[in-house]
Amino acid sequence: MPVLNRIAAFADEMKGWRRHLHAHPELEFDCFETAAFIEARLREIGVDEIHTGIAKTGIVAVINGAAPGPVIGLRADMDALPIIETSGAEHASKIEGRAHSCGHDGHVTMLLGAAKYLTETRRFAGKVVLMFQPAEEEGGGGEVMVKEGVMDRFNISQVYGIHNAPNRPLGQFVTTPGPLMAAVDTLWLTVTGKGGHAANPHELVDPLIAVTGMAMALQTIVARNTDPNDSLVISVTQIHGGTATNIIPETAMMTATIRSFNPEIRDMAEARIRAILEGHAAAYGVSIDVNYERGYPPTINDAAKADFAAEVAREISGADLVDARVTREMGAEDFSYMLEARPGAYLFMGTGEGPGLHHPAYDFNDEAAPIGASFFARLVERAQPLV
Repeated sequence: MPVLNRIAAFADEMKGWRRHLHAHPELEFDCFETAAFIEARLREIGVDEIHTGIAKTGIVAVINGAAPGPVIGLRADMDALPIIETSGAEHASKIEGRAHSCGHDGHVTMLLGAAKYLTETRRFAGKVVLMFQPAEEEGGGGEVMVKEGVMDRFNISQVYGIHNAPNRPLGQFVTTPGPLMAAVDTLWLTVTGKGGHAANPHELVDPLIAVTGMAMALQTIVARNTDPNDSLVISVTQIHGGTATNIIPETAMMTATIRSFNPEIRDMAEARIRAILEGHAAAYGVSIDVNYERGYPPTINDAAKADFAAEVAREISGADLVDARVTREMGAEDFSYMLEARPGAYLFMGTGEGPGLHHPAYDFNDEAAPIGASFFARLVERAQPLV
């Protein structure tokens, strides 16, 4: 079964939705215009319930099926990135410094397309709950929605989401049972020494020497403290300090991202990072301020739900375009909080060749939206069939 005929019939309308969203990106929880646009489309579509103001600007919509039954949740994130777009498209961002360079405009469009189909046909039992979530990129809107009680409030029993995947074949679905994406933690470090004239380093305490030594030493955690069979990434992403060629600065700063799957490895990495930083601070005679933030947990698919989702994907794209045992990756997703609250699955869907995610020239492929909408629609019909 390819793209559902009814969804193919309004593909141009979906393209219009997507391009409007692309031209008007918003960040984090401040998705006010995005939410207003989504709400207006949901009212036109005729869903049964619309709940706004969840996680500040999130929206939950409910569609009733043709018979009593359980409740399935579908999620789309809707925030953009703080980046200057260079796609050159006619529908490029109209807001300087913001762009939908991760394709969340496409995610919203896919879910709206599924909503239109499911509202018209209602060939399913129970209810479908559509969750339009802010602040996936920064802020953890998925966690906020869960903490505000969406799973219990709407009696959701299982939950699913999709992320677009540029440079995978158009319509290819990939997922895996168990861990799919990593947990993410962040380190912010400030090193304070004694600044002064660079001609007299013996009278000073150089924070730049200290911070570069710390950056190198952190790499030993992966190389010498981690079982090679486990996955851990520690990447130093920023080092800043100094203002001139003849000044040793008073302070320097460093940031790092830490990615893992295993809770024990996660704990070990934090403990070793703290120990290395404290030891180097003592050795170099500097003081340090360490801010270590635990971020999104790993995205872990329910095994049965992942296999079921892959089965539905085969209906839409064919067996050759579905990999249900893809290698896990070190990216992170706050859909992980929803999967902690309810069993479900997360999948990647190919959108064809082009710039990658978070690239300033990235633009979601509109041909992919009907495919994703068809997947969501069939997922509901298969998960909660009419008897």
